[in-house]
Amino acid sequence: MATTNDLKNGMVLNLDGQLWSVVWFQHHKPGKGGAIMRTKLKNVLSGKVVDKTFNADVKVEVANVDKRTMTYLYNDGSSYVFMDTSDYEQTHVSPETVGDATHFLLENQVAIVAMHEGIPLYIELPASVELLIDYTEPGLQGDRSTGGTKPARLETGYEIAVPLFITTGEKVKVDTRDGSYLSRVSS
Repeated sequence: MATTNDLKNGMVLNLDGQLWSVVWFQHHKPGKGGAIMRTKLKNVLSGKVVDKTFNADVKVEVANVDKRTMTYLYNDGSSYVFMDTSDYEQTHVSPETVGDATHFLLENQVAIVAMHEGIPLYIELPASVELLIDYTEPGLQGDRSTGGTKPARLETGYEIAVPLFITTGEKVKVDTRDGSYLSRVSS
């Protein structure tokens, strides 16, 4: 148990039997009355984001979330298999839990798997990953005042927008949070 004054970003709370991750919080003291804690909470399983206000010093239950560094091994057709790097135990994670991380996940890539009572909750990838461009059309420079972009398919099958000078077979750095192109990786 903790109080609302102890809240931090990333903390996972157990509210009414559901797990909620603290995305944002603000301690607010209005002119009259007691202090309140405004929060933005994200449901760990569904991804739904809600605004919730607590009175200051209210006790909330903190969920025990175990974040483990694991290596992605393979997709067996029905689930993604990760191996714990400390004890080599394999964990099967459903495609719904992996979510959009599938767009940037390669075999033998390290990721953080958050678990609660032995059940995988979500996957955390590094902020950026380096992936190979599987296919992109040749870019033609034309009459434009700003740099143009073109679609490119990554080795994972995901499509992103890249600058015109990127060619098939090049390695690029991609932001895993929004799927945007960051830079070319020099070999």
